[in-house]
Amino acid sequence: MHDGKMSAGHPLQEAARRFEQASGLHFDDKTLLQRALTHRSYLNESREFLLADNERLEFLGDAVLDFLVGEYLYNRFPEMREGQLTNLRASLVRQETLAQFGARLDLGNYLLMGRGEADMGGRQRPAILCGAFEALAGALYLDQGFTAVKRLIMPLIDPILPSLARSVEKKDAKSRLQELCQATLHTTPQYRTAGTEGPDHARVFTMNVLIDGEVWGTGQGPSKRIASQEAAASAVCRLEALFP
Repeated sequence: MHDGKMSAGHPLQEAARRFEQASGLHFDDKTLLQRALTHRSYLNESREFLLADNERLEFLGDAVLDFLVGEYLYNRFPEMREGQLTNLRASLVRQETLAQFGARLDLGNYLLMGRGEADMGGRQRPAILCGAFEALAGALYLDQGFTAVKRLIMPLIDPILPSLARSVEKKDAKSRLQELCQATLHTTPQYRTAGTEGPDHARVFTMNVLIDGEVWGTGQGPSKRIASQEAAASAVCRLEALFP
């Protein structure tokens, strides 16, 4: 019966060696990296029963990334409100973003997975890439601590952070405007459609936001929701200038 021990040149050892070489990461405990690179489908098709897949490391890595990203945003944006920080952190640790990070590291190319999963495009599947990146973060944390995980994620986060922060601020504009209106003017903003242009497949909506019957902001967009957010962002700028 197979005892589950890896002989020299085992695929997992080779995958870990190639990943270290390509990524520049170094693990003191190679078995942690090997586990991070093991998709459960590999064990389903293998008789190496003593090996473990990366799902427990994925669980740990998710928590580690949540904490480190939250800490980083707290220090990076000292004036940002709690709701915006929460939304920005969610944008950075969601599946799509972490899958992009995994793709940047070419993680899919180093994963050991079952032939059936690989043949169905598993190496490019966002859920698998996201899980592998979380597992890598968990393994790196166990091997070297928070500092090593920071060194891994900061170069990946920094290039996309400004655009994500702007997006979060715009999405939150209506909530922010309502808070400001109630706190400073003791009223609630109202939104009205000012116009619609373009063909059915390329409509452009114009929305006004009114405060006490006066237009305080105007916005345009492919939907009333987006146009309203733009209008709210404009009104927020005016209100914050009046009530700093």
